[in-house]
Amino acid sequence: MILALAGSCVAEHGQAQQAENESAGRVRRIVLRSRHLGAHGLGYNQQSMEMLSKKLVPSDIPILIALLADQQVHVGAQFALASECEAAILPIRDAAQNRKMSFLDAEDTMGLMEDFGRCSPEARHRATAMRSEIHTLEEVAQRNLEQQAEARAEEDARIQKNGLKMTDPKQALELNRQEREQVYRRSLQAMGLKEDGPMTPAQRDLVDRMYRTMVLGESANKPQN
Repeated sequence: MILALAGSCVAEHGQAQQAENESAGRVRRIVLRSRHLGAHGLGYNQQSMEMLSKKLVPSDIPILIALLADQQVHVGAQFALASECEAAILPIRDAAQNRKMSFLDAEDTMGLMEDFGRCSPEARHRATAMRSEIHTLEEVAQRNLEQQAEARAEEDARIQKNGLKMTDPKQALELNRQEREQVYRRSLQAMGLKEDGPMTPAQRDLVDRMYRTMVLGESANKPQN
């Protein structure tokens, strides 16, 4: 009975995956077929959005966000999201915050929505406000990245300084266990090794000796027990 239930779960999962793949394929085809010939060849325009708004529904929005990773339909997915008007506003913001969509693409999509006549005046107004909010979110995210980069640089400089201290027996005494371990792990990283990673016997012996001397403060000449 347990095997039967397991088999049933596997079958249901397979059917759900197949249905999901079919839906993604359907949406992708709709996006590609909405292109129109313009001055620069096949592309997307207001006519494309008219077509997309008639063939897509709000439940297709998650698929469209996933399709942003497909370079062939990347731009088309933006036009398709804009064609869904208010239903797409919050999902687009969330996608940008979760790094599933760039902030720039999210702003551009809101701009398309602002100019799309099939969207209600209220939806277009919300798109304008959301475009401003997304721009602010981008600025905050950029500041956070800069602060994280500065913190990493300061941490690297501190560990490097401690590494120099360890070459002097007197200065090495100033370092606590945690600081010694940080220098030790940074040394392993520079060698392309990890404590729990694969090593040859010679590399393992070297790492063990490094740990005893750098972290435990044992003499390099002290025999291993």
